[in-house]
Amino acid sequence: MNRDDRMSGKGSGMATGGTVPAALNVGIVPLPNFTLNAFASFIDALRLAADERDRSRPIRCRWEVMSHDGRMIPASCGVSITATGTFLSPERFDYVVVIGGLLGHDEDKEDPVLDYLRQAASQGVALVGICTGVFAMARAGLLDGRKACVSWLHYQDMIDRFDTVEPDASRLFVADGKRITCAGGVGAARLAAWMIERHLGRDLAQKALSIMMVENSRATATPQPQPPVAQSVRDPRVARAILLLEEKLSDPPRIDQLAHTIGISRRQLERGFREELGMSFGNFSRALRLDHGLWLVLTTDRSILDITLECGFNGQSHFATLFRKAYGLTPTEARGLPLLDRDALMQSKLRFRPRVSNDQKTH
Repeated sequence: MNRDDRMSGKGSGMATGGTVPAALNVGIVPLPNFTLNAFASFIDALRLAADERDRSRPIRCRWEVMSHDGRMIPASCGVSITATGTFLSPERFDYVVVIGGLLGHDEDKEDPVLDYLRQAASQGVALVGICTGVFAMARAGLLDGRKACVSWLHYQDMIDRFDTVEPDASRLFVADGKRITCAGGVGAARLAAWMIERHLGRDLAQKALSIMMVENSRATATPQPQPPVAQSVRDPRVARAILLLEEKLSDPPRIDQLAHTIGISRRQLERGFREELGMSFGNFSRALRLDHGLWLVLTTDRSILDITLECGFNGQSHFATLFRKAYGLTPTEARGLPLLDRDALMQSKLRFRPRVSNDQKTH
């Protein structure tokens, strides 16, 4: 059986004690101080797909939680989990998954993991990085020249550390051949469901997400929630004004109202917006609400009227006119685009997201 057959779910799996081979086999390597949420979201989706209801027997899919010494592995929250064993031959798995957490902690202890990842790659096994496990893959030299999904929180960290990797903080996960990367959090459940659907079918993927109460999405381009714009602003007064505005997009406050709340003059706040963001408060407010509208148009099924009202515009025709001026097409036209074109539109047109080029790092 070749690796392409295993990636497609044909005849893959390992037999244990004479039992029927599973259709999906996953080796999981949590790094020290891994994120418990991402680990639990990922492995629970596998558990729920593996058996009837929630009986949890590893029938349809199996997993091993491994460490280089087989000992307990601490999570970033202080809880520790017990590994099921030491590193097994990567060829036993359809995927080897490395899950990280706290960036920059105990990286000197990760060399055995990096060696194992390189071994898996040399054997043609698909590699998956979740949360800062993506950084471990990059340190192992396994993401050079590839796109890698990272959390918006670590977007700049990836740029600073690895100039041969193209970070993507717009989606929950990215599949680039046999290198799959995921931002973490509940995105790990979405990634697991994508894997389950490939190997076990759509119904079992849907079952797992439904029981976990995670909204189903079949698209790899499912967008990643973006950080508050205020995090990129140095002036605390402007940052507070932005946060207040983000809380009231449907009824945006005027600049004089914000200035009064913050305790500065209107002129000071207006000057702060121009210095920090290169635009007036009015232009920023409109651009922020339009970006929110674009995100809702492309990622939800809500009516254009509902989106218009949530984004604080007076009428649907007014919103459509501003939308077309900003993005080159109407909301209805944008929603009618093919999935890949919608993804490209978001990546190229959303203005308020962490996206800094290497040339900008020193500015």
